[in-house]
Amino acid sequence: MNKNKSVCVFCGASNNVPKTFLDIGATFGGILAEKDITLVYGGGDCGVMGAIANASLKTQGHVTGVFPVSLRNIENEHQSLSEIIIVNTMHERKQCMFDRTDAFVVFPGGFGTMDEMFEILTWKQLKLHHKPIVIFNYEHYWDPLIALMNSIIDNGFARPETAGYYTVVDRVEAILEVLNF
Repeated sequence: MNKNKSVCVFCGASNNVPKTFLDIGATFGGILAEKDITLVYGGGDCGVMGAIANASLKTQGHVTGVFPVSLRNIENEHQSLSEIIIVNTMHERKQCMFDRTDAFVVFPGGFGTMDEMFEILTWKQLKLHHKPIVIFNYEHYWDPLIALMNSIIDNGFARPETAGYYTVVDRVEAILEVLNF
């Protein structure tokens, strides 16, 4: 059983994305609930973020949202979560999500998603944690970012072993296979 396992998902909060991104988010949310894995995420009710949370809740999953008050003017926190934690800052949000999870999954998203991913990756590079990081390259969304990350390593701005700090997958089923949950 995976009762004590949790996955933090970094993902987009925009509804103005192709429906396929929302659908794959919903698929993953359902998978987490079916596997009894707690979803930890940013606490919003829109975009891929909301799709993952809603599907997990619909399948009786446990969902913990971490929502900074500073976002209330931009988006709404989800009102039906298993647990909502209100924090003051984005940094507190990332720290809280980090403290409550066993692994990180990066779904398609925007600048905030990249901010979260790079901070967690940097923490791993600095040996502050050993939690798995999976980049879900759905429909080749992250190809340009992966090319940039490879360039950073190839040009010596990061050590070659940095590439081993994360795993890139292109199938939703492969996420939990990599995590071995």
